[in-house]
Amino acid sequence: MLVKILMVDDHQMMIEGYKSVLSLNDKYTVESTAANNCETAYKIITNPSNLNVFDLVFLDYSLPPYPQQNIYSGEDLALLVRKYMPNTKIIMLTTHSDAIKLFTIVKKVQPNALVVKSDFQPEQLIEILNKVLEGFTYYSELVHERIKERLLSQGLLDRIDRQIIVLISEGFLIKSIATQLNVSEDTVKKRKSKIKDLLGIEKGSDEDILKECRLLGLL
Repeated sequence: MLVKILMVDDHQMMIEGYKSVLSLNDKYTVESTAANNCETAYKIITNPSNLNVFDLVFLDYSLPPYPQQNIYSGEDLALLVRKYMPNTKIIMLTTHSDAIKLFTIVKKVQPNALVVKSDFQPEQLIEILNKVLEGFTYYSELVHERIKERLLSQGLLDRIDRQIIVLISEGFLIKSIATQLNVSEDTVKKRKSKIKDLLGIEKGSDEDILKECRLLGLL
């Protein structure tokens, strides 16, 4: 199976390294296009003829900016991919490891994979590629740790929120959750709405909440 990838990194040696590793997989034939800055990537992504060309985009977070179009990072480019290439999956790689930055990326972009560069070995790219193409989401271990830290230690998800998540995982519905926690049904609904907002879920079911919580190590 042919997989077409747009690789965006300001270090061509990194791109060559990614290509070399991915060429070792025995499941896909990888065809890549390279961009070394935001301007080049912007022109590729916004070109109407590329609407359905790429299966994946590899995006480094830190890139030479394109201020004329208010594009300053891989995060900005990722939002463009979501707009112009809605069927294209996004793998983001970053040197940033602070909780706020990683939480922001997850919330705004919802990448199909997010990897801190210091947190993985190049050969893991094949595993990440396979998981993303099979429809799974992949966050490296440090991403899990930092986001969980951000949500819990700063009180964004408090004790009641966490209890609601656990009860949802046990199959309880709103009325039963309210009874268990001795709160109103409206309180449970508002709390669930808050949880969805924090997890970046615009529309979704209880199962979507559980999926994100498992992904972030909250369950």
